[in-house]
Parts: sequence; C-alpha cells; structure tokens
Amino acid sequence: MQASENLLKWAMRFYPPLFFQRIWVQQFHKDFRGVDVKINRSLLNKNYNSSIFGGTIFSATDPFYAILFDQIFQRKGYTNLVWLKSAEIQYIKPAKKNLFFTIKLSEEEIAKAEKHLIQEGKYVAGFNIELFDKDGMLYVKVKNEVYIRNLNFNRNDSIKPPSSLQ
Repeated sequence: MQASENLLKWAMRFYPPLFFQRIWVQQFHKDFRGVDVKINRSLLNKNYNSSIFGGTIFSATDPFYAILFDQIFQRKGYTNLVWLKSAEIQYIKPAKKNLFFTIKLSEEEIAKAEKHLIQEGKYVAGFNIELFDKDGMLYVKVKNEVYIRNLNFNRNDSIKPPSSLQ
C-alpha cells in the first residue's frame, strides 16, 4: 500500500506494537529517503534496572528499512515483498534516557537495490543503525539485514525494469 509520508507517520505512531512500547515516528523524510524515530522511556517499557527494555529498542529498529524500501519501490512501479531477514544488536550501555535514531537511504543504495531487483529478482543487504540520547551519547548499535523480492521478476523474461519505467 502506498501512503504519503505524513499518513504513514501517523499510522505508525498509533500502530499498537509501537505505540505501547513508546516508539514514536517523528517524521518520514521526503520521498521516503529516511526516517527519524524516538523511543520514549516510560513505565510501559522500563525493565528491572529502570532502563529501556532491550526488546523495545530491538522492536523500534525492526520495521523501518523495510518500510522505506517498500514505499520507494512501489513508487517506481515494483510489486515487491520486503522484510527484515535478520538483525544483530549490541547494547553499549543501559538506556535510562529517551533514545533517538535516524535512518537515511542514499541514491546509491537505492540504485544498487534496483539493479539487483531487475537483474536477479531479489536484493539482500545489511544496514547499520545507531541509537543516541539527546546529548549524542551512543547507547545501542544495530545491524539489520533487509530482504527485497521483486514479485514480477521472471528469469525467462528479458531483463527489463517495471512497465512504468519503460
């Protein structure tokens, strides 16, 4: 489903798995080239040590690369399947403050993914995310591996972009 940046921001803000973990989408960047996210430390996501529960942090980083790639390629005419294939997380220190992260996709990353979708029908790549407090102190490092499948790819067809790009 294609959505505007603003509509998707509000939908994600009130999506129960994010809302109840206090994960707040601040904004999607123009043309879904990025996203800014805040994790609010609250009674709903504090652990035994009064820091943000690790599962909340992990959940916050889960959907966004897939959403960005999905929205970008839908606008290019692709019918695709995008999901988080794997993830690694390294907790640097307990998060006793709100955390923030920004994801940005470069034109080079998008072009590389599109090339693979056209030539191979799929693309798998790893992307790093770092989470900071408002003062710039690093708390968490995450690596997400994203899987994108071009559902219209057929090895028997000549290699060509979606019909909307011809």
